[in-house]
Amino acid sequence: MEFELFRDLGIALAAGFLVGLQREWAEKKVAGIRTFPLITLFGALCGIAADRSGGLWILAAGLLAVALMFWVGNRIKIEEGAADPGLTTEFAGLVMYLVGVLVMLGGAPIAVVTAGLTAVLLHWKIPLHRLAGRLGTDDFRAIIRLVIIAMIILPLLPNRAFGPYGVLNPFKIWLMVVLIVGISMAAYVAQRLLGRRVGTLLAGLLGGMISSTATTVSYARRSRTRRGESSAAALVILLASTVVFVRVLIEIAVVAPSLLPTVGPPLGAMMLLMAAICAVTLFAARASQGPPESEKPPSDLWAAVIFGILYAAVLFGVAAVKENFGEPAMYIVAGLSGLTDMDAITLSTAQLMKAQTIETEVGWRLILVGAIANLAFKAAAVAALGSRELRIRATLLLGLSMACGIALLFLWPS
Repeated sequence: MEFELFRDLGIALAAGFLVGLQREWAEKKVAGIRTFPLITLFGALCGIAADRSGGLWILAAGLLAVALMFWVGNRIKIEEGAADPGLTTEFAGLVMYLVGVLVMLGGAPIAVVTAGLTAVLLHWKIPLHRLAGRLGTDDFRAIIRLVIIAMIILPLLPNRAFGPYGVLNPFKIWLMVVLIVGISMAAYVAQRLLGRRVGTLLAGLLGGMISSTATTVSYARRSRTRRGESSAAALVILLASTVVFVRVLIEIAVVAPSLLPTVGPPLGAMMLLMAAICAVTLFAARASQGPPESEKPPSDLWAAVIFGILYAAVLFGVAAVKENFGEPAMYIVAGLSGLTDMDAITLSTAQLMKAQTIETEVGWRLILVGAIANLAFKAAAVAALGSRELRIRATLLLGLSMACGIALLFLWPS
């Protein structure tokens, strides 16, 4: 018992030192490397007293004492003209008091995570301010749309299955919408942070996470006016198409992680084959221009609604076709679904495999058929919109990738 008590006091002290060290390094005068450990120790002692006496008022009184201490100290420093008028350090002090309390009440893991996040937020002042400065009106609107999608619409939807095949669950369907918009939004924010300095490799990686199809169309159009960038454009298109498989594996891991040991190897093999083609292509690429800066935020509300409808349609279509027409017709549905978007066929198939509506050996092949159809659509888009040089390069690379996919369909052991 005594050992656990001293251990928890040590955890509280270490958490205080972590945040106090950051504040001292940032040259904050209100509280630093000595004050923050004392705050967490004070919180720990208040937690012990409250736990042994049952008086929760002790915790409230301690929090009020810390707040008053910061108020008095800040007023004195303001009068001396030496204080930062912001409230960040003061709020960090209140948080660290509660961290000390939480450690002694049995919540050490949460307390440690909270202390770490506090230190990171304090240290990331400049990058976070830079991020806020780079985001424009459209970006903030996109963030608000994401909040509406994830925090307002999702909780209101019923979490039960509807329809004759029992596969249409409004909550789970919209949860997939939140997942896709969230992934795309995270990649978009990273792209906005990096701006025009994003090189060819990163352009392909982020393009694949945001939308590989949109990236393909954008670079195909661009190649008509920038003749010398065809090799780089072809590499970006192929990279974005390769990253699609990273996205596919992430989506499967989130929706049905138990499927990864079976579904992951063949889809991972396809990704590695395309990555090898990218590596060979990289030596031929010379330009390293960034992606177009006019990319729109990916969390448009109507786009989310359309994706939700498409996802539900594929989910229902695959189940209905399997029930009425058998396995071969399911590949037609997968190919049509994958022409312009891989997310719907991936998520719907993962849900069906998880529910054991279809076998995993059939499921990963449906996803791969959708991916091959998606590559064919991109090749057609390049042929229609790109320069002659890009058409030659991209058709060769995408065609080779499709050949790898077809080979995996027939040669991968069942």
